[in-house]
Amino acid sequence: MKKIISSIALAAVLSGTVAAQTATVKAATESKVSSMTPSQVLDKYFNALGGKAKMEAVKSVTIENVISAQGMEINSVTKKMGNKFKSTQSVMGQEMVQVFDGEKGYMNQMGTKTEFPATQAAEMKKGLTMDALAYTPATFKTVTEEQIDGKNYNVLTSDKGKFYFDATTGLLYKVSTPQGDAVTKSYITVDGLKFPEVMEAEGGGQQVTIKTTKVTLNSGVTAEDFK
Repeated sequence: MKKIISSIALAAVLSGTVAAQTATVKAATESKVSSMTPSQVLDKYFNALGGKAKMEAVKSVTIENVISAQGMEINSVTKKMGNKFKSTQSVMGQEMVQVFDGEKGYMNQMGTKTEFPATQAAEMKKGLTMDALAYTPATFKTVTEEQIDGKNYNVLTSDKGKFYFDATTGLLYKVSTPQGDAVTKSYITVDGLKFPEVMEAEGGGQQVTIKTTKVTLNSGVTAEDFK
């Protein structure tokens, strides 16, 4: 039980890049070089989400998820303010909490508190209120065009993996990393901004579905949450 809670909780925290999950989708066709630049792909993505300026104006966000895995439902609540976050997952009476105050943080699971190592804290310091804003053109080396199930995607590639953006809508569809892939099946709109609604993933022998049930912007989050 402890291992399951820990792995899924970490996946939820990293849902912006979904680095710890693997999804099952049909293989893409061979890629070809795109005429678009990374900046153009990301500009289209930001516009599809509601606009970069609008995202930058968000001071805090609370995301409530239900994570389904191995026949269990895990309730997850994540609060973010800049590079500070608090994530709480609960299942079958057990709870795991992760907190980062912008400089340091810890994980508390069933009464056992573990400090984040310095290397992990250094990465967490780069966090943003809106995960999508972490995507920057300089991060990506190439832009290619690929098809999945007959749909066209603009694919950005970096040291961390490949990121598939729907050529029509501009929205991020799939993230492929050395650890695995994750697919966003649908989006919801809250106060004019889009957020992933349903994500399907499979990794470490587990099939996982993450469904967002509620998103709250600029309300209900204070500095006290991150202590």
